[in-house]
Amino acid sequence: MPNFIFYSNPTVALARSPSPARALFSMDAAACLTGVHPEMLRYYCRLGLIEAQPDPWGGDSAFDEEALGEVRRIEHFRRNLGVGRRALPLVCELWHNGERRQVELRFLRDPHAS
Repeated sequence: MPNFIFYSNPTVALARSPSPARALFSMDAAACLTGVHPEMLRYYCRLGLIEAQPDPWGGDSAFDEEALGEVRRIEHFRRNLGVGRRALPLVCELWHNGERRQVELRFLRDPHAS
């Protein structure tokens, strides 16, 4: 979702436009890049931990860079912190809530910096 920010200065008008289209990676490419088996990627999709896009190459799913980053974070939780599969949805939800709170705090401290 693009965020547009306009500043009301009579001599300068600034607008932030949406970024160009994101790169998509096939299921096999995503599995290779993250070191996670494709079945585990499907499992994460079923849990709602990552979002898959329709695969433009005819496969079952494709993933953008944001999803790959999320997979890496999930795998860090599992491998390095010992978070079990059943606790992953809760841990990921808590992580995302914390990120949202940080954004809100930044905005509240300086609503014009974005």
